Amino acid sequence: MEYRSLGRTGTKVSALCLGSVTFGDRTSESDAMDIIDRGVDAGINFLDTANVYNRGRSEEVIGKALERNGKRPHIVLATKVHSRMNDIDPNAAGNHRRHIIEQCEASLRRLQTDYIDLYQIHRPTSDVPIDETLGALDDLIRSGKVRYIGTSTYGAWQVMESLWTSKALGLNRFVSEQPPYHLLDRRIELELVPMAQTYGLALIPWSPLAGGFLTGKYNRDGSRPASARFQPENEDRDLFSDAAFDVLDVVSNIAKEKNCTPSQFALAWCAQQPGITSPIIGPRTMAQLEDNLGAIHVQVTDEDRASLDEKIPPNQCIASYYEADFGPHAFRR
Repeated sequence: MEYRSLGRTGTKVSALCLGSVTFGDRTSESDAMDIIDRGVDAGINFLDTANVYNRGRSEEVIGKALERNGKRPHIVLATKVHSRMNDIDPNAAGNHRRHIIEQCEASLRRLQTDYIDLYQIHRPTSDVPIDETLGALDDLIRSGKVRYIGTSTYGAWQVMESLWTSKALGLNRFVSEQPPYHLLDRRIELELVPMAQTYGLALIPWSPLAGGFLTGKYNRDGSRPASARFQPENEDRDLFSDAAFDVLDVVSNIAKEKNCTPSQFALAWCAQQPGITSPIIGPRTMAQLEDNLGAIHVQVTDEDRASLDEKIPPNQCIASYYEADFGPHAFRR
């Protein structure tokens, strides 16, 4: 396993990050704990979750797994805060101080740990000023409950605003951004990637397989496994367009030449792109984890990249994933 710096910090993380969105739901507690053990044994030291994943169940499962295997001291453990955690309290969501502090305490309990290595704001919002968010996160770092802080699906200008605010107010700064990035949505290459490279932020892509589309399980004729994430009643039309399948055809052909699976090649492409630190894999089963782990042995050549660039040019998008509240702030300074 290759290990890379987490942005401008000295902390090293594995070139694949183990995600957990299905843990405690589609993946049973027992299976999820075994997946974590196998991933750690394979060299993965970077685990990512969120408080909202199955309303805390994912964090609970990870906490139990790390308690069982005793590997917590060796793990870079990441979780997130932002989304609604109950349907009653109007303050049980968002990027404001009350919610951040409250949910950090709840995540620590569920994860059975004294500290979170990387605490991330799950999405940007325009109704809370960034200085309030950063102030709360800075307090958590100074109290020892959080080591580093990061963002997810922020626009480049929003990350830059946060860096300016941290410098102006003497607050700890974000060290990472977690954007959607895969061969069907390359828009982060236009501004976010060069910004992150310039200012030393780690990029930790989510959905590097486009929700499973790049595994090759879907066909132009509409047939798909019963266990597939996207079924006819909930499929995204952009995701199942002819242009998307044209990209998948290239991925499948290159994978065949390299004697690997389409998912392994798509993951390797993402992991080996400029500025990328650690794509997040989201295996639902042990078989999917084993397949994903094979990506670390796949080499992507300039010829491979050129073939893909013909179908999906740099900075371009076929299926839209990079979407969030990128609008102007409601608060003016």
